[in-house]
Amino acid sequence: MNYQEQDTYGMYAEHKDGGTGPKLMGAHTLHGNDVVNRRGESLGDIKEIMLDMHSGQVAYGVLSFGGFMGMGEKLFAVPWAALKLDPVRKCFVLDVEKDRLAQATGFDKDHWPDIGPMPAGPRASTSFYGQTRGYDQSSRSVS
Repeated sequence: MNYQEQDTYGMYAEHKDGGTGPKLMGAHTLHGNDVVNRRGESLGDIKEIMLDMHSGQVAYGVLSFGGFMGMGEKLFAVPWAALKLDPVRKCFVLDVEKDRLAQATGFDKDHWPDIGPMPAGPRASTSFYGQTRGYDQSSRSVS
């Protein structure tokens, strides 16, 4: 389900034909949105958006990859800046190959990270997804 289909308030009414997409989006409309790579291969969907309650920043998006009907899926903490909105296809694009993601460190639904995106720390996840700026839990700011 894409963000326009989940828009119960009509906030995306002016963005039906693609374009650059909305500048602001409701978090509840992003849950379940598809994530693809640049080749158009499905990488999964957005399961959650994690907010830092001290800074008010989006700490990361949670990508669900693999599995079937929630069984065997692997979750990944992805820096929000690594997810690019594609308003034409109404999905997010993540610049990572499917095979590389399948081998990456993630977490399961019963063992969510406390605040840092991955066990190796926030810096590792930002470099994995090609980001030079990322969420820094030690200072609770963008670095």
